[in-house]
Amino acid sequence: MSGQSLLVPGELSPTRSVPGNIRRPEYVGKPAPTPYKGPEVQTPETVEAMRVAGRIAARAMAEAAKLIAPGVTTDELDRVAHDYMCDHGAYPSTLGYRGFPKSLCTSVNEVICHGIPDSTILRDGDIVNLDVTAYIGGVHGDNNATYLVGDVDEESRLLVERTRESLNRAIKAVKPGRQINIIGRVIESYAKRFGYGVVRDFTGHGINSSFHSGLIIPHYDSPHATTVIQPGMTFTIEPMLTLGTHEYDMWDDGWTVVTKDRKRTAQFEHTLVVTEMGAEILTLP
Repeated sequence: MSGQSLLVPGELSPTRSVPGNIRRPEYVGKPAPTPYKGPEVQTPETVEAMRVAGRIAARAMAEAAKLIAPGVTTDELDRVAHDYMCDHGAYPSTLGYRGFPKSLCTSVNEVICHGIPDSTILRDGDIVNLDVTAYIGGVHGDNNATYLVGDVDEESRLLVERTRESLNRAIKAVKPGRQINIIGRVIESYAKRFGYGVVRDFTGHGINSSFHSGLIIPHYDSPHATTVIQPGMTFTIEPMLTLGTHEYDMWDDGWTVVTKDRKRTAQFEHTLVVTEMGAEILTLP
């Protein structure tokens, strides 16, 4: 693995503004969202709105990713994604969600998830995950991907490549009538081939008009994930694989989650709708 020094918190820039004409999610300005009470199976109209939100989220992530290079700050990536979503009439879902201060998550090297963009400068050999969610039309679209920064060592490159493949395999396993735990079973069995850890305490989730509906999508073979997959269900799959343990520590900011052994980790995510045949990805650019 790369011999890079461990990450430390940087300095936060001022909160970015969102034009007043852009609709906010109901949780903005509140300590927590209102619990979702609606169905997990969505109407065709809601799915179509999510397709729009997902496309904007995917394009915002792609625009930010164009800047990824040694010497660029994670705050600059946040600025690009923020501006793209606002320019296309969408609200950055993470901004103000349970107090999160930025418009995307940037998780570098040993950060599993929920890294806060700041003055941290990307270095040659880093890997960085961008997690972008857009809210428009009353619904959310959520996606993430891990990117290579400059010349990355082979072990890290393979981790990223295989984490992407674990998501692809999990998506193919989604079929109406199967239980949710088929998703984690596929991911975990694939990850074990390479000795990777599979993060257990951070999961995929139901998504629709709610950022997190309450439906949980584990990435390991959980005996409790017995919900039957139905056409029209919308949720994310977002496996987090590690070079070592799946156990973690959390920084004092209450968000940044790092591997306990500080080994590297990668993640990929799409928002999906279940169809009669399988699953359609809603977060394609």
